[in-house]
Amino acid sequence: MNNSIAILGAQWGDEGKGKIVDLLTEKCDAVVRFQGGHNAGHTLVVDGKTTILHLIPSGILHDKVKCIIGNGVVLSLEALSEEIEILKKNNINVKDRLLISDGCPLILPIHVELDKARENKKGKGKIGTTGRGIGPAYEDKISRRGIRLGDLSNKNTLLEKVSEILDYHNFILKNYYSCSTYSKNEVYENLLTYYDIYNQFIVDVPEYIDKAFKENKKIVFEGAQGTLLDIDHGTYPFVTSSNTTVGGIFTGSGVSPKNLNYILAIVKAYTTRVGSGPFVTELFDSDGKLLSERGHEFGATTGRERRCGWLDLVALKRSIIINGFTGICLTKIDVLDEFKEIKVCVEYKNNNPIYKSFEGWMEDISRIKKYEDLPANTKIYIKEIEKYLGVPIDIISNGPGRDQNIFINKII
Repeated sequence: MNNSIAILGAQWGDEGKGKIVDLLTEKCDAVVRFQGGHNAGHTLVVDGKTTILHLIPSGILHDKVKCIIGNGVVLSLEALSEEIEILKKNNINVKDRLLISDGCPLILPIHVELDKARENKKGKGKIGTTGRGIGPAYEDKISRRGIRLGDLSNKNTLLEKVSEILDYHNFILKNYYSCSTYSKNEVYENLLTYYDIYNQFIVDVPEYIDKAFKENKKIVFEGAQGTLLDIDHGTYPFVTSSNTTVGGIFTGSGVSPKNLNYILAIVKAYTTRVGSGPFVTELFDSDGKLLSERGHEFGATTGRERRCGWLDLVALKRSIIINGFTGICLTKIDVLDEFKEIKVCVEYKNNNPIYKSFEGWMEDISRIKKYEDLPANTKIYIKEIEKYLGVPIDIISNGPGRDQNIFINKII
């Protein structure tokens, strides 16, 4: 039995991680976010009701689960407050369940302005960020001028930090981007209003997790975005600003690698991508349109239409090398129900995909509960993925609902 499970996207994000985290945390004690910010968008559908989370871990819908935000997450206090209010309106308790590291770097309004200004300046060469200030906030963290959640406790040093960061960025906004600047006093006063609200949530995250492991508690580590967006291992420069791969868990939450038992790859049965950057299997035909329509492929965070294409096994093989996945959860396979022919990329030749074709199953599989009840052609498709990747498919998600899953192997 696995006491600690990492759930990571193996593609360019939007693989369906939120649903699987929600599903598995029913049997867990805590869920940990360790990287990214409110650029993430995890969609949960429970009893026909949709909940979209950007910062709070997806285990929040389970009453007894602690939800932990580690130091690797860049935090917009405004966005977090909005998310908490939405949950409260839906009678979901956050108090005493949400725990936050005091080391979380804060996203300030000036970070958002910088993010948008940069994208506008690049024009056609833009990265395709969410424009939420994630990258600039991480830059300030690395440059050691960032403001962290724990800094709000000291008014004197906080004012100094605000002055330093605004002096630097206001100069760039005014003289390079010709944008409006920000008032130090306004930013400072705004931050102070959040201290009393969030001081109650602050804990020593590494110590808390270590104690939980010693008490044999079960913990899930929830990744945001996907492996191919990793700042070091993704399709650079068209990547996010954090480590979305397994290594990010250890630096972003303060947990030791020896405590991680199982690493689950979330793999969509086809491929999607939001924003700019290479996409070898992207489709511009009726098949791509059908994938988009059946998969409802619009970003949970930005609302942007996702680019769609066939499953890319070559890229997935790379993800496996980097993360060392123990098993796979294959999601949204039901989206392929209406395709007479299904393709997967098994090789690149001159940056073009070489496909292997499969006969579709042409029937609704969204209510099937057992692997043996799947159509023969569905099983052939699944087995080919397993064979190529060399990693077992332990879970199949065949619909958006919490009850639309097929468990092949027990992992928790």
